[in-house]
Amino acid sequence: MHPTLPPEAIIASKTPFKVELIGGKRYSWCTCGHSKKQPFCDGSHKTKAPGMAPHRFVPEKDCTVWLCGCKYTNTAPFCDGTHKMEFIASATLAEESDLKS
Repeated sequence: MHPTLPPEAIIASKTPFKVELIGGKRYSWCTCGHSKKQPFCDGSHKTKAPGMAPHRFVPEKDCTVWLCGCKYTNTAPFCDGTHKMEFIASATLAEESDLKS
């Protein structure tokens, strides 16, 4: 019997998303990469990445931020530049591989 590995995020975008946030509003940032409403969660993790959950956050004030699109940031939900690393830059996005099928 093999242990079940936890689900792994797919790369939704190789660049971050510039987003205007409203202070005091609760946001759910997609951690799995499957959401069709990137960079925010649409519940896709429930069927496509069971065990994963969105990263919820509430900004203190209105602000413009760059939210991570590759899902490999170390400063979730904010972009930390990880998308510039070779393993992201050379990856095939899920939608690209769907087009080739």
